[in-house]
Amino acid sequence: MRGIVAATALTLAVAGVSQAQAQDAAAGEKVFAVCKACHQIGENAKNGVGPELNGVIGRHSGSVAGYNYSAANKNSGLTWDEATFREYIKDPKAKVPGTKMVFAGLKDEKKIDNLIAFLKQFDASGKKQ
Repeated sequence: MRGIVAATALTLAVAGVSQAQAQDAAAGEKVFAVCKACHQIGENAKNGVGPELNGVIGRHSGSVAGYNYSAANKNSGLTWDEATFREYIKDPKAKVPGTKMVFAGLKDEKKIDNLIAFLKQFDASGKKQ
């Protein structure tokens, strides 16, 4: 019985390490460098060409105050959970036809994982969690 418990604990520990390695926020910050042309994040973030991205994971599309969204984005009914964001960032115009986001898309799964880890650090007020 102890052997089963130990093996289960080891399996869970390894799975936890694998998941932690799957998303790297520091590497995601480097990926975000491309996004900085249009978006800001952090305590002093403001809307620019694109909306600020504080608290983006978990928020409804088209909901940042003061940003002039396309009707397509505002009316998409999407909530930016990880799966939805992942689809969108791969090909924004395919996920939300009519979006004014001109980014061609990020295809590299590892970079997407890392970008999501970076974005998830920031709450709606821009504070790192």
